[in-house]
Amino acid sequence: MNFKNVSKVIIVSLLVIFISDKGFAQSATLTVNQDKKVTQLLTVKKALEKDNKLSDGYTIQLYYGELNQADAILKKYRSSFGDWPASIEYETPNYKVWAGNFTTRIEADRALLEIQKSFSSAFILKPERRK
Repeated sequence: MNFKNVSKVIIVSLLVIFISDKGFAQSATLTVNQDKKVTQLLTVKKALEKDNKLSDGYTIQLYYGELNQADAILKKYRSSFGDWPASIEYETPNYKVWAGNFTTRIEADRALLEIQKSFSSAFILKPERRK
């Protein structure tokens, strides 16, 4: 065989390999059937996290005492600070006003500097996880 014939055989072989590869390729479709309750559970979890119910992080306590005063503190806080969520927590026989849901201490420290301008007795705490 001469060089021309060998190069033609190599070129034809390469073409056959590339064409056959495309001809035998597979395609797939994936269908996920998700239970509708999964979406509901995720929504509930987000709401609980927003209200500091599942937090493993830090929060800032603004007040500890009677319900009427806790409501007033919460309203004052919400009118001044919209960045961090706040809620009233009950611990017999008193009510607490908690603000924020911070994953790190440094985030809580930064927020505390701002919050203490209006609530001088505010402090950071790490609540125990509720069961």
